[in-house]
Amino acid sequence: MSDLLVRAARGERTERPPVWLMRQAGRYIPEYRAIREDYTFKEAISTPEVAEEITLLPWRLFEPDGLVMFSDILTVLEPLGLDYHIESGVGPVIENPVNGPEDVPTDHSDVREELDYVGALLERLQDSIGDQTSIIGFAGGPFTLAAYAVAGKPAGKKQLPIRRFRVEHSDAFSALLERFADVTVEYVQYQQEAGADVIQLFDTYAGLLTPDDYREFVQPHHQRIFDAVDVPGIVFARNPGGKLDLLENSGADVVSLDWTVDMADSRQQLGDTPVQGNLDPTYLLGDEEFIRQQTREVIEKAGPAGHILNLGHGINRNTPVENAQAFVDEAKQTEW
Repeated sequence: MSDLLVRAARGERTERPPVWLMRQAGRYIPEYRAIREDYTFKEAISTPEVAEEITLLPWRLFEPDGLVMFSDILTVLEPLGLDYHIESGVGPVIENPVNGPEDVPTDHSDVREELDYVGALLERLQDSIGDQTSIIGFAGGPFTLAAYAVAGKPAGKKQLPIRRFRVEHSDAFSALLERFADVTVEYVQYQQEAGADVIQLFDTYAGLLTPDDYREFVQPHHQRIFDAVDVPGIVFARNPGGKLDLLENSGADVVSLDWTVDMADSRQQLGDTPVQGNLDPTYLLGDEEFIRQQTREVIEKAGPAGHILNLGHGINRNTPVENAQAFVDEAKQTEW
């Protein structure tokens, strides 16, 4: 395995910043769109050979230092008995959402059996490319998964349904997060066993919580999840300003930063804690000179130790492939 990304995740000084892009195997790649003409999204993620082909698309284009498995954070709904589908123009729709305390799952089925296609994908990736790059597994964080489960569909930037649920049903809210944490612990362990070199936890909406609510309801579950694996862990929450100290103490090895915080300021606040990020994804819609300049600024602010270059969120679907190439190339041309 090429361990540049793993070494950076452990805080080591690296000869250059490792680089990958969130959602790098996605709709901005023409070959991805062609594959998806023959498969629904759920068919694609649950068919290992198809998911492998999609995962490898960015490798064939620009050889990033990490390949993130092509999957979805909502897969863990299945062991909990929550059914979902992807509705065109809407996004994920949960057919039996958690409308009240009585709907909170009390148990879950065997994760390895229900999600065996994820393990099969990771094993295929290790066999096909694992000696050339780091394989990145991932899971959704408990609060973000609960937000989808309660709303039943995408609920906008403020995520009012889950926040209202927290106010009206505090005990059930806590129980729901615990159920998601339970299944996620088993899920990340399974990913490590199947070959993941790094695990990223996407608790994207956790930035909406008050610091006290994050500390009480979410942070202990993040700690449990990261403690369950021996590979480096990355935590991501959108709009993390004001909670960097809490994310630093989440149990993760790396704090992934979105573009709303300054890299230099965050580095100063986090000290020796490794970071990931944080170029604004819309910057990849600019010209090559602009992309390279902005990328260099992020790299310089982050410094030579414990930094994984990435975007501050997922790559925009309208990004030209050559612009993503310029971003990756700039990282590869950096010399400390």
